[in-house]
Amino acid sequence: MLNRILAKLDNTKMITFFYFFLLLYTISALVWWGILLYEQNKQIMELQYQNLLLKQDNKMPHATYLYEIERVNKEKKLRNLQYIGEGGTFLLIILLSAGFVYHAMRRRMHFARQQQNFMAAVTHELKSPIAIIRLNLETLQKRKLEDEKKNRFYENTMGELNRLNQLCNNMLLASQFDSHQYHLVKEETDLSAMLQQIALEYTARMQHHTIQYSIPEDITVYADIFMLQIAINNLLENAVKYAPKGSTISIRLIPDGNIARLQIADEGEGIPPDERKRIFSRFYRIGNENTRKSKGTGLGLFLTKKIITQHGGRITVFGNKPKGSIFEIALQRFPA
Repeated sequence: MLNRILAKLDNTKMITFFYFFLLLYTISALVWWGILLYEQNKQIMELQYQNLLLKQDNKMPHATYLYEIERVNKEKKLRNLQYIGEGGTFLLIILLSAGFVYHAMRRRMHFARQQQNFMAAVTHELKSPIAIIRLNLETLQKRKLEDEKKNRFYENTMGELNRLNQLCNNMLLASQFDSHQYHLVKEETDLSAMLQQIALEYTARMQHHTIQYSIPEDITVYADIFMLQIAINNLLENAVKYAPKGSTISIRLIPDGNIARLQIADEGEGIPPDERKRIFSRFYRIGNENTRKSKGTGLGLFLTKKIITQHGGRITVFGNKPKGSIFEIALQRFPA
């Protein structure tokens, strides 16, 4: 893995070196072209001066001589201005083009690294639950266990299956969003009942976290049930992933006039203010990919924002006190 990373760095440095080498060569050629034209203009003027001196020796009127001298000087200035204008225009075009190409190249390379990190993360996210499920099933098959231990293995296996299902849903939705194939099927949805069910499921699954929830009854929204569940699950999975074991994850549904505000709060390290807009970008994950402890694909928050935006809602993130993050989804209540 280290060799691959070093090889990628070497390739990046080589491409950057050749890019700047060609850019400097082009600018140097332009400057050299300007110097040659300036020297050529100087030689032309000297020849014209000599020609005028010969004419003056042949008894050219003095007034005509002065007029010709002034004309030659004006032509020299005009040619110099022409060379400066053309050279400056070409230099500006070269620099703008170079900046555009460099920016596009950097974005492309950054996106390629994100895709590579995504593939590595997906591989890990698939292999880990599959290995756990296989181990649990082999244990249940080969050993006689007490009912309590069996139930624990079943719950663990179901949790990993749900994790696999959510990963597959995220990848499928990302593909469908790209191709504009998915269309929301909205209907009147009991958001209170949905959240209570999700909260109970996470309370049973997440033994290492405390799930607290405050959910008033009979708050409905106009939404695609399947998509809204994915968005909420993504936020909860994100909170579980980054919050330390033993900490509390809170789910709050707050009626605010004709708006329903859903807040999911954790007690993790929190998100720096300058990162709060970038975390909703595709494949984006905070920190260095090589030193990051938590795994993930970088699709969860991207899809969540897509889903909420398509519902005409808004998602924001702000700091929790004393530490952590709060993700808030604001949706219009039903009826509008």
